[in-house]
Amino acid sequence: MDDEAARTEERSVGDVDLTTWRTRAGRASATVWTRLGDRFGALPLLIVTLVIGIGIAAVCTWIASEVYDAVREADDVAVLDRPVLDWMMTLRSPGLDTAVTWWTNVAGTIGMPIVALGFLLGFTIQRRAWTPVVLLVAASAGSLLMTVAGKDLIGRARPPLADAVPPYEHSPSFPSGHTLNATVVVGTIVYLLLLRESRRVTRVWTVVLGAVFVVSIGLSRVYLGHHWLTDVLAAWALGLAWLALVVTAHRLYLTAVHRGGPGDVHRAS
Repeated sequence: MDDEAARTEERSVGDVDLTTWRTRAGRASATVWTRLGDRFGALPLLIVTLVIGIGIAAVCTWIASEVYDAVREADDVAVLDRPVLDWMMTLRSPGLDTAVTWWTNVAGTIGMPIVALGFLLGFTIQRRAWTPVVLLVAASAGSLLMTVAGKDLIGRARPPLADAVPPYEHSPSFPSGHTLNATVVVGTIVYLLLLRESRRVTRVWTVVLGAVFVVSIGLSRVYLGHHWLTDVLAAWALGLAWLALVVTAHRLYLTAVHRGGPGDVHRAS
């Protein structure tokens, strides 16, 4: 990859230049990251940033768990859980149960890795760069850590088996791992696709399809009685927060490459 290609490739979404920072804090961070990128290389810096981000995500999960525990004890948001599940149960039928079970498995422990690996191979072959690999692997690792941490910290029981559609699940209910992983992994894939799409209509459809997938996976967990509504709401919130950190780390990487010296470009490509 030549210097000019490395500096101009994939640093904008439509008309938005991702290396342009509007806030004072953003500009200051970009300056620091550019200097560090010149010294250590932009790609190693991206990896370190994402590792730090995973630590931040774990702390945020702990904070969210504490807040959620307080809310649950006060019976505020959780008051929605039983009525929503009861309503979902009125929608069930043998055919719909089978279809929703199949759909939710796409975001399961087997389906989601297959989806991620498929897109990962496509990105790597098409772009001949390590950046998509780093982003997807780090995003997935952070999502998994947040899921495990949240379940261990809260240990919330799932809805009664009598209200669930088999096959049953027995791990703690908070947060919804299917929903959290779908939000992060599909969100990262959507972001990487947007960097390569020049037509607005294509970008809009990419975002819409990604959002529909993530929302439908979350709702499927409640429909099947495998999670309470608040488990899904928390998973969406945590997933979007971690996704924002991943995108910000990549923006800082792009800024370091764009503003850095020629030597840094070669190390980052």
